[in-house]
Amino acid sequence: MENRADDEGNDVTIYRKALTDTVHADTPTGAPEPLLALLDRLGFERQTLVTAEPVRIWHEAPGNLDEAAKKQLATAMRNQSPPAPPPAMAVVRTTDRPQGTHHR
Repeated sequence: MENRADDEGNDVTIYRKALTDTVHADTPTGAPEPLLALLDRLGFERQTLVTAEPVRIWHEAPGNLDEAAKKQLATAMRNQSPPAPPPAMAVVRTTDRPQGTHHR
């Protein structure tokens, strides 16, 4: 199954599925839960497919929405701030020196 977010290197790719009126929101494989939860809160419905590979998760606009509501839902993502990534590394510095040593 195709994943446009993986293919395009995006956090979220929103598109209309070809030959249908279904609006999809793809996230990368292994997307963090805060990103998936953001799509849930915006009104997209989470879909899951368990495969031999990683679990495939995507979102769809509810089928009962009219065209204007689907467009509004799809563009609402633009106004959201992306979740902050976790820090890659923490730096720890100490200023206490063992007794008898000095700074050169």
